[in-house]
Amino acid sequence: MRKIILILALTLCACTFQTKHRGYVFPDDLETQVASIKTTKQLEDIIGSPQVKTVYGDEVWIYFGEDENYHGPFPLSYDKKTVLLAWVRGGRVTKTQILHDADLPDVKIDSDETEIPAAIELNALQELFNNIGRFSPGALGQ
Repeated sequence: MRKIILILALTLCACTFQTKHRGYVFPDDLETQVASIKTTKQLEDIIGSPQVKTVYGDEVWIYFGEDENYHGPFPLSYDKKTVLLAWVRGGRVTKTQILHDADLPDVKIDSDETEIPAAIELNALQELFNNIGRFSPGALGQ
């Protein structure tokens, strides 16, 4: 009986239920707050600085937030994904769009690796001998 209780206790200790927030923490009334935003100053005051600004084409400020859920030995799960896109021209916000979980596509990461053209692949022993003589004693603080 003690062994069963010990095994159950260890099993329960291994099961952690934890949620971490990644990115922005958006207010509950995001739609109403965003509807009143007309300038980039207001956008920065309410939401903050964007995570990304586009480089080409229309200037778009991108904000992203999601919850990362840990459930013991099970794989990570993500929910409450929200993306705020704000089209900016000069100091004005011309258009905003809010995307939630259902609006975002599921992207599957491929397990293959992309080869780098003309890359030299060395094993551990070759790497070790390749580094001989590259470091001077002066670089080691002597």
